[in-house]
Amino acid sequence: MRFITLTLCVFLCLVSAFGQTDRGSITGTVSDPAGAVIALAPIEVRNAQTGALYAVTASETGNYTVPQLQPGTYEVTVTVAGFKKFIRQNIVVQVTQTVRVDAALEVGSATESVTVSSEASLLKTESGEISINVTGDRVLGMGMLPIGNGFSSSHGVRNPMAMSRLAPGTFLDPNLNIKVNGAPSNTTSVRVDRQDATNGVVQFSQAQTQPSVEALEELTLQSSNYAAEFGQAGLGLFNYTTKSGSNAYNGSLYENNANEAYNATQPFTRNKTVVRQNNFGVSMGGPISIPKIYNGRDWTFWFFNFEAFKELGTIDNQFPTVPTAANADNQCAAAAF
Repeated sequence: MRFITLTLCVFLCLVSAFGQTDRGSITGTVSDPAGAVIALAPIEVRNAQTGALYAVTASETGNYTVPQLQPGTYEVTVTVAGFKKFIRQNIVVQVTQTVRVDAALEVGSATESVTVSSEASLLKTESGEISINVTGDRVLGMGMLPIGNGFSSSHGVRNPMAMSRLAPGTFLDPNLNIKVNGAPSNTTSVRVDRQDATNGVVQFSQAQTQPSVEALEELTLQSSNYAAEFGQAGLGLFNYTTKSGSNAYNGSLYENNANEAYNATQPFTRNKTVVRQNNFGVSMGGPISIPKIYNGRDWTFWFFNFEAFKELGTIDNQFPTVPTAANADNQCAAAAF
C-alpha cells in the first residue's frame, strides 16, 4: 500500500511539473495563392541545433500547432502535391512564447522550393503576455549585460536576475529586494527547467537556487498577463532554461575576478581594502557518441557545468591596538583613586 501511495505521489508531481512548462510552440495556417486554406498538409519542424524533427498534419481548416518545443532556432517545411515546397528558416522559439508562421504555398512542382530565411516577426499576435527574453549568449558575450560586481548578488557571484534591469517597471536590489510593476516586494516566482526554485523562506535571496550563468540557454521575465498555469506567482515570473547540448561539441573555461590591485588607493592613507573574488568553472556539451556502438546525433545529448566561488577580504583595514603595561597601571591607579 505504501508503495502504491508513493508511486501515485511521484506521478502527480511529474504531471504538475510538466504543466508548468518552459517550452514554446509554433503555429500557423497553410494556404494556396488565392488565400484558401489547404487541409491535411504534412508539416515538418526541425531544430537547427539538435536536428530533432517534429512531424504534424494541418487540420481540416488548414491550421497547425507544434507545442512543447525547446527554445532554439527552427525550420518549418511544408510539402503538398501540386505546390512548391515551402521552407521557412531562422525561426527563433523563446521560452513560453508562441511564434506564428503562416505558409502561403505557390503552384508548382514538389521538386521546386520556396525558401524564406528572414527571421519571424517580433510582434506577438497569439497572446497578450508582456515579457522580456534574453539569450545566454547575450548575457555572456562582450559584457553586454551588467551581471558582475555591483549588479551581482551580495556575495559577488554573477546573478542572472540582473537581466530584469532591462525590463520596464522592474526594480532590483540584489539579494535585498525586487519589485515588478509596483507589486509588493519579493512576490516574484522562479522556475528552472519547469521546476519551482523560489526561495520561500527568504524570497529576495535567490543565491541558493540560481543556476550558473554559463549553463543558461535563455532567461525570461514575464511581468504580466502570463498563463494561468503560473498563477501562484505574485507578479513577475523568472523562467530559466538551461543548456542541453547539441550536435556540435562546444564548451568554455572561464573565470571572473575582482582584486584590490585594480583599485585606486584611499585618499591620504594610501591603503587598499583587500577584496579578492574568483568566480571560475568549466562547461561542455555535445551529442552522446560511442564509436561503433551508438551514435546519438539528432537523438541524445549531454551538458555539464561546474562553477566555484572563492572570496578573500578584510572587514576593517584599521590597525588594532592593545593597552601597554604602563596604560594598564595608570588605569588601575585611576580606578583605585
